[in-house]
Amino acid sequence: MLIQFSQSIDGFLHDVFVTNFTWWAVIGIFGQLLFMARFVVQWIASERAGRSVVPLAFWFFSIGGAAIVLAYGIHRRDPVIILWQTLSFFINFRILALIAKERRQRGKVGIEGGE
Repeated sequence: MLIQFSQSIDGFLHDVFVTNFTWWAVIGIFGQLLFMARFVVQWIASERAGRSVVPLAFWFFSIGGAAIVLAYGIHRRDPVIILWQTLSFFINFRILALIAKERRQRGKVGIEGGE
């Protein structure tokens, strides 16, 4: 029984990581690495600030990762990846728009306050 289980796992791992390992898999892994990088960037920024912060680079890594993983999901015709990454893509762009709006408003306040 244990030998059969081991052979089943071996077959599964071979199928996933050897048989199905294509250039599209490399692209998908790269997209996932961008997602991981955004958390590393946030962690470093938070450690430096001594509190939880979300730097602007976090959102750019999010958009890059979403775009690449979305392309991978479309290639694979995977509805779960397509739906989530499409939503993620638009949410990240909306957050960047809100950040830009806030920065513009802060700039206006600084100019008006100086008059």
